[in-house]
Amino acid sequence: MLLEDFNAAGRTEAAAAVRPCLDIGRWIGEIVDSRPFGSTGSLLEAARRAAEPFTDAEVEGALAHHPRIGERAAGNSTEARLSQLEQATLGAPDPAAAAAIAEGNRSYEQKFGQVFLIRAAGRSQEEILAALNTRLAHTPEEELVVIGQQLREIAVLRLEGLIGA
Repeated sequence: MLLEDFNAAGRTEAAAAVRPCLDIGRWIGEIVDSRPFGSTGSLLEAARRAAEPFTDAEVEGALAHHPRIGERAAGNSTEARLSQLEQATLGAPDPAAAAAIAEGNRSYEQKFGQVFLIRAAGRSQEEILAALNTRLAHTPEEELVVIGQQLREIAVLRLEGLIGA
């Protein structure tokens, strides 16, 4: 969808366009209600502002939509396709790294009770594994801050890809 079309769309259609980026109602509403945007940059800045900060409940709800890192999202929804594209940048699978990420996912979920979330786009398996190992040393409070940052990065990156100038 072009920025001009997003600006001109009805509220429901505009919200539906943004939802695959991050399904947090307050975030979507703030972006949609801030229209019209004069540039993609101003749209992305509004998206960053709307994401400051996410509540614990918003984070929990958003995590329910994310596949484990290293596992491709199933389906043909826009959100699934975005996730598939993001994780495609991990490159050719290295079986040892993939196994280590899978084990790290299990350890992370045991410790934090939720899926490990990281912006995968532009990161190698090795970078993701290093981040996973670093984050396993976090306290739950520290990790909530990092998850919020990652959600913002993912949402803004997706929004930039979905709404062109």
